[in-house]
Amino acid sequence: MALSPSKVVFYKQSNVKSLLFISYDIFNTNMDIYMQDNNTHSKIIGYLLWIFGFTGAHRFYYGKPVTGTIWFLTLGLFGIGWLIDLFLIPSMNRESDLRFASGEIDYNIAWLLLTFLGVFGVHRMYMGKWITGILYLCTFGFFLIGILIDFWTLNDQVSLENTKNKTV
Repeated sequence: MALSPSKVVFYKQSNVKSLLFISYDIFNTNMDIYMQDNNTHSKIIGYLLWIFGFTGAHRFYYGKPVTGTIWFLTLGLFGIGWLIDLFLIPSMNRESDLRFASGEIDYNIAWLLLTFLGVFGVHRMYMGKWITGILYLCTFGFFLIGILIDFWTLNDQVSLENTKNKTV
């Protein structure tokens, strides 16, 4: 079976929490096989955030900012979506583990820092973004607009930093 340059295949081992990642490199025409422990998000934190799920917190945490915003504006789709999410959290957790890159920067710590100390820029300093962290500290999180943007983009920011750290 030949792999096309854009095809990526994921295999999940049932008894081990590792991910077998096979990709085709079009420049070197080599097949790279990596074993990664890719447990990026915690179900426990997901369920704790679900308690406040009518605000969409668990959906932001699992990288679903659009539906997180809808949950925030409609109080969890008037409570119905909030109850359904109780059963959807395991699948959201698996999806986020496949979607985002694990690495040196922990998603759980970054989310806790953003949630409780975001206006002081501590989450940005934790990710190594010292300049914007200090700017957040001096401007109350860019007057809260930066905090709102970070709620939408934090998972991607952490994934990007983890990917950069692996290549260095």
